[in-house]
Amino acid sequence: MNIQPVILSGGSGTRLWPLSREQYPKQLLKLVGDTTMLQATALRVDAMALPSGATLKRPLVVSNEEYRFITAEQLRQVDKAAESIVLEPAGRNTAPALTLAALTACLDGDDPVLVVMPADHVITNEVSFRARLAEAIKLADVGKVVTFGIVPTGPETGYGYIQHGTVLSNEKDAFQLASFVEKPDLSTAQGYLASGDYLWNSGLFILRASVWLQQIGRFRSDILVACTKAVEGGQRDADFLRPERETFLACPSDSIDYAVMEKIVTDNKGLGVVLPLDAGWSDVGAWNALLEIGAKDENGNVIDGDAILVDTKNSLVRAESRLVACVGLSDVIIVETPDAVMVAHRDAVQDVKKVVAQLKAKNRSECDAHRKIYRPWGWYDSIDMGERFQVKRIVVSPGAKLSLQMHHHRAEHWIVVTGTAMVTRGEEVFLLSENQSTYLPVGTLHRLENPGKMPLEMIEVQSGAYLGEDDIVRFEDTYGRVVK
Repeated sequence: MNIQPVILSGGSGTRLWPLSREQYPKQLLKLVGDTTMLQATALRVDAMALPSGATLKRPLVVSNEEYRFITAEQLRQVDKAAESIVLEPAGRNTAPALTLAALTACLDGDDPVLVVMPADHVITNEVSFRARLAEAIKLADVGKVVTFGIVPTGPETGYGYIQHGTVLSNEKDAFQLASFVEKPDLSTAQGYLASGDYLWNSGLFILRASVWLQQIGRFRSDILVACTKAVEGGQRDADFLRPERETFLACPSDSIDYAVMEKIVTDNKGLGVVLPLDAGWSDVGAWNALLEIGAKDENGNVIDGDAILVDTKNSLVRAESRLVACVGLSDVIIVETPDAVMVAHRDAVQDVKKVVAQLKAKNRSECDAHRKIYRPWGWYDSIDMGERFQVKRIVVSPGAKLSLQMHHHRAEHWIVVTGTAMVTRGEEVFLLSENQSTYLPVGTLHRLENPGKMPLEMIEVQSGAYLGEDDIVRFEDTYGRVVK
């Protein structure tokens, strides 16, 4: 038996602004611990005790194509290079995403057990998680569709619920699925908690690839047909699998729960199984979740970064780039980044998405991207900007190179801070060392490369009438981006 971890990594997390942005969503962030949420998800199943004869495959990731390079790089950093990264041209919810994953997992004739995990959840007790996962895999191996129901710690109104039915025969702690319930109001949630029959809906699923394809074909054949055509017409590009764009864009949008799981319950054939899970789970849907699960000081505060708190209690303070000082506060969330500061009462953090909506309406860049932008070759940080000029700090990874390009509206000055740069400027190709510089006039064909084994750090000064990122004409690119 092959076990295929499937990581669904397409969310945006607008309620975690200003740390989460459209171009850098929450699964790519280090919110808990030293790894990003994506990395933690990929590592989560590593130490699991495998059934006899089972093989754990490398993760299969379904991601928006906008995040393809940073997703691949983050997995590489923790030595979890993906089996495949399936690139959705646009989000179509979790049912099409899982269908793409199941089809991809079966391309070589295999029929693995899929361990389907959202990339943006936290599980603090991974030993308990892996023990329950081993039980779920045994059930999935014989054709069951298994989900985890989180043992509730309170009458939470922000989660959907699963009602469990009778205990499965020959299983001490596995239940038939009885129903899925939408997010309740407080009194209903209190009733669920008192009954002992309800669990939080985790969004975690364990099942064979062929079982998913059979069930999605039964209940939503339109999704299966669209995804099958998209995969068959797709293209493989190194680790990336690109489904055929127009076919996938025509695919209906639906969730795993609505498309299949609820119908399995009403079908009443005993296919659906729920295992209670008590493993410190959170979907980190809003900032107060990090206050609840974080390590607290003697005043109930969770502090991350350079912060001084005086007469402050029950608050989360996260400082990314400078000192944050708080005096006489309680029950607040403060998140500071280089280009934005968010302050909210802990009971109002669900409304942070309204801030993002206003930023979008005003066409503000703070809703889309951080000041620090990641690229397949490294990253850059816009450290200053004014009328007709912009200053960037650029870091190029060892062996990486930017596209061969030119600009219609801006000239550039490059100054090497550390490392060695190989510069193409028109017909010239030359090296620059620390403290050396060069000038690239408007319209000059140019390229920057790092031929060394250490990161190349540079300062770039742009000047001109227009400094937007869309003033790039590419003639050649190592990373498959659009060229002229």
